Order: sequence, then structure tokens, then C-alpha cells
Amino acid sequence: MTSGLTNFARWAMETVELEPSVSADGRAVIFQLSTRGRDLECAVTREALEQHFWLQHDASAARVLKAFADGRKRITAVAERKMLARPGEKVLLTISDFTARG
Repeated sequence: MTSGLTNFARWAMETVELEPSVSADGRAVIFQLSTRGRDLECAVTREALEQHFWLQHDASAARVLKAFADGRKRITAVAERKMLARPGEKVLLTISDFTARG
């Protein structure tokens, strides 16, 4: 019998991240997570990047993508947790997703 943690680790290892892009309105970074043969569109708001990943308010698109790349591990970990909680739904990460809960 396999533990839930082992199953999660196996699932996480199967996750493939595709190239991110800045949304047309500049308000988010759009990225995809692909797991078990299914692609899921995800986004993290620019506001969340500014608040939690030190992105300057007037940053260029290139700098937005750099901030995303620098925080990618944390961002995708939060996206994966949200994906597990709501399977099949698009994932939108906001400031509140990165705020410590306690």
C-alpha cells in the first residue's frame, strides 16, 4: 500500500512546466502546469509579484518574467496545491495565496 505522501511526490515529479508569458493587459503572468497528460492554465497576478516577489510597480514585461522566474519554485508549489484543491479549474494566484496563514 502506498502512502498519500508518496502518491503526492509521484504526482509532483510528473508535473511539467511550460514557458510563461505576460498577459495581454500586463496584469498577470500566464503559465501552464502539465500533469498526468493534462494541461492546466494558471496565472499569478502582477500585484502578487509586486507584493511578494519584489517586482517594481513600473517594471517592464522582461522584468515581470524575471521576477516570475526568480520565484518560480514557490509560485508553482502554491499553484500545485491550489490545483489539487480544485481539480480541473484554472488557477489564479493572488496576494492572498502567498500570505502566511497562522
